[in-house]
Amino acid sequence: MHILNAINPFYWITRIRNHAFDKGHIKETNFDLPVICIGNITVGGTGKTPHTEYLIRLLKEKENVAVLSRGYGRKTKGFIKASNSSNMQEIGDEPFQIKSKFSEITVAVDEKRVEGIEILLKECQPSVILLDDAYQHRHVKAGMNILLIDCNRPIWNDCQLPFGRLREDANGSLRADIIIITKCPLQMSREQQDDCKNALKTKKGVPIFFSTMRYGKIYPLFPNYCKKTSNTIKEKNVLLLTGIAKPAPLKAELMSNGAEVTLKQYADHHNFSKKELEEVSSTFDALKGEKIIVTTEKDASRLTGRNDIPQNILENIYALPIEVVFLNDEQKMFNQIILDYVTKNSGDSRVLKS
Repeated sequence: MHILNAINPFYWITRIRNHAFDKGHIKETNFDLPVICIGNITVGGTGKTPHTEYLIRLLKEKENVAVLSRGYGRKTKGFIKASNSSNMQEIGDEPFQIKSKFSEITVAVDEKRVEGIEILLKECQPSVILLDDAYQHRHVKAGMNILLIDCNRPIWNDCQLPFGRLREDANGSLRADIIIITKCPLQMSREQQDDCKNALKTKKGVPIFFSTMRYGKIYPLFPNYCKKTSNTIKEKNVLLLTGIAKPAPLKAELMSNGAEVTLKQYADHHNFSKKELEEVSSTFDALKGEKIIVTTEKDASRLTGRNDIPQNILENIYALPIEVVFLNDEQKMFNQIILDYVTKNSGDSRVLKS
């Protein structure tokens, strides 16, 4: 136990809560289909959405995939099934991003995950459900818990809120069926990886993977307004607009590709006000030479559908996609574990895609 936890009331509250779930004093609900939870222990970004998207790509061709999220930051409550006309205010930025990229799958939000799954089973007949950011939502007993840990903020060197960045004690890693150390440097050594494995507390035999992020090519966020489409940032002045937890790696990536970067940073999940967009517009106007605005797909979800975006932003803003890459050529191993779990736990009611 971290020394600060001894005087931390949040530590004792979460410890008692987890003990109650472990002993069956608080009910956990099982479902007769594969349910995969993707979550973390650390507050802030660990790469949940890119890893959820990775699982969607892996499963969507043969499975009826449904993603269920709380819908952080939305202006609504209760169960909502996303449609292609849903907006971020209805379902939250991350579900909106997922639905925008994978319109063919079911995406829904509900702060009460048990009720959300029950509605999905009645209305959509999914064959597999992905629970986004539900590691602490133990009312659902997921068949597979995937725990994401940011390489740059290891849980074994941290303590619980408010003294540290953990939602619960680091011993929560003992509930994981798979652990992924995320945002790793591409050249992370085996020795560094072994140090991480040795520091983690896990159940016996739990596989530990290491992943990094690969950035794709930029694309115009508003193609109908974009006057000059480009997919390169080399030798451009880039205004980087972000409302994510840690923009520094993204800034470094852009600079490594030959861009001169000016960072306009806001808090994680930030909803840009009209005044802030006008400030972005002025900052962009002040840049010299060939210039564009770059933002993340997560931030882009908070910009689409608005009618108050200045013209120079509409004409010059691009989104930068990211995808997960597994180190050590272990992608096939990870994929097989997921596919074996889904196959083994699919019941008679399973509805496969034709």
